[in-house]
Amino acid sequence: MTFPRESRDPVRNRGRAPALASRIAKRVIDVAGSAAVLAATAPVLGAAALLVLGTMGRPVLFRQRRPGWHGEPFEVIKFRTMRLSRSAAVSAQDDAARLTAVGRLLRATSIDELPTLISVLKGDMSLVGPRPLLMQYLDRYTPEQARRHDVKPGITGWAQINGRNALSWQKKFDHDVWYVDHWSFALDLEILARTAWKVIRREGISHAGEATMPEFMGTQSPVPDGARS
Repeated sequence: MTFPRESRDPVRNRGRAPALASRIAKRVIDVAGSAAVLAATAPVLGAAALLVLGTMGRPVLFRQRRPGWHGEPFEVIKFRTMRLSRSAAVSAQDDAARLTAVGRLLRATSIDELPTLISVLKGDMSLVGPRPLLMQYLDRYTPEQARRHDVKPGITGWAQINGRNALSWQKKFDHDVWYVDHWSFALDLEILARTAWKVIRREGISHAGEATMPEFMGTQSPVPDGARS
């Protein structure tokens, strides 16, 4: 499922499209920032790859199709943090059991996310935007929740600096849509600055009792009072 481009503005900055200069500046920051971080963290990337290889074997990288701008699929790349599953059906409980000590360390420090910067360089993602979730969630969104795909997905975002995985799904989506409606270059800079502090403090890494988050199964519509028995 993808969302028709003609029915959605790329960004709805309070009902107005952002200036072309702001869009260009966002892309310049994406390219320059991701390239600089990848270069500066090259030794960390190498050490992380060796740790994953030595404790979990191959593959070192986790690759998965995720929905991007307007729901178009792209491949996200991260360091592997879990042992391979022997079953085709994997539950959230299985994820928690398969998460390794090295994987926890990589997640706690957000080092597992560093290869995702490659997707930013390619233009599939931005440094800042709603986090790319799973393809199967596309059919489960309400029309309002689906608006999170009106912008490119990001490595960090408004939801990440306001609770991350400690939030409920609805709160996450509320933050994502708020970002879509209020996007600005200044807001992106604020989010990037606050993200660094959140990473240092290791806040909101996982939802209570989960490896990351429970699976999103959709939002139930409230039952009218007259329909309740």
